[in-house]
Amino acid sequence: MYDVIVVGGGAAGLSGALALVRARRSVLVVDRGDPRNAPADGVHNFLTRDGTPPAELTALGRAEVTGYGGEVITGTVTSARPTGDAEIGFEVELTDGRTFQARRLLVTTGVTDQLPDVPGLAERFGRDVLHCPYCHGWEVRDQAIGVLQTGPMAIHQVMLFRQLSDDVTLFLHEGPEPTEQQWEELAARGISVVQGEVEAVETTDDRLTGVRLRGGRVIARQALVVQTSLRARARFLDELGLKAGDREIRGVVIGTAVDAGPGGTTDVPGVWVAGNVTEPMAQVISAAAAGLAAGAGINAELVAEDTRRAVAARSS
Repeated sequence: MYDVIVVGGGAAGLSGALALVRARRSVLVVDRGDPRNAPADGVHNFLTRDGTPPAELTALGRAEVTGYGGEVITGTVTSARPTGDAEIGFEVELTDGRTFQARRLLVTTGVTDQLPDVPGLAERFGRDVLHCPYCHGWEVRDQAIGVLQTGPMAIHQVMLFRQLSDDVTLFLHEGPEPTEQQWEELAARGISVVQGEVEAVETTDDRLTGVRLRGGRVIARQALVVQTSLRARARFLDELGLKAGDREIRGVVIGTAVDAGPGGTTDVPGVWVAGNVTEPMAQVISAAAAGLAAGAGINAELVAEDTRRAVAARSS
């Protein structure tokens, strides 16, 4: 039995675990080993670690956690449930049947990106099929960039990427027709607009080279920006009564997330969340900061609980 089980071993989970093990808490991190940012060459906007390969950053974090006595295992949590024992709190079960118990849970399982249904996108996602100018924008600066419109956020995306290149094209695809003001803004910024449905992306020598429209016309591009639907990895929380709900930004549903209060608290006492599972748009450095805040909050809560038990034991 552990003080805390951390479900998810990315930046948020390892940062929370590090805070807890440094506070001399017993911690188990369970990570299934398929991080969202695995295809990316590097993590960006992480001060002093800009450009570090994601796997390297994870390995460094794991080493720090285990160096203070924490445990990290590979596995997938399929369920989490209350034990009915006030001193233990929760039990988690893995796909291989193993079970572990803890006084508190920190859930940092992140999100998955659901891509538009266009052949070729999935294979190139995180390389030259992109979604975030802050994660990948510098790497495609001055290139021929396309933006695939599948929803209202595409206009926002195309303007952000226009900051990085003079050669930006908006593919209207299946998205809504721009408003009169948006047409004016696109023209003013020199952004070309292509009507018609995108059929596939084309590659040569493992590099994106173009966007093919239905009918066969190919527009040469070196990078393509898409809007993904961000889905929280949280189904194993159903037994606890925690469910991911729709999350909106600027009135647009961007996916699902688990609601959290200050510091990562949830509606279930003893269960905390941090990182993309509750803030889908958080980058690696902000996910790490949220994990630290949650870890510190959990430790403070455990200190208060330990104190109450000590007082009760002394009085008995």
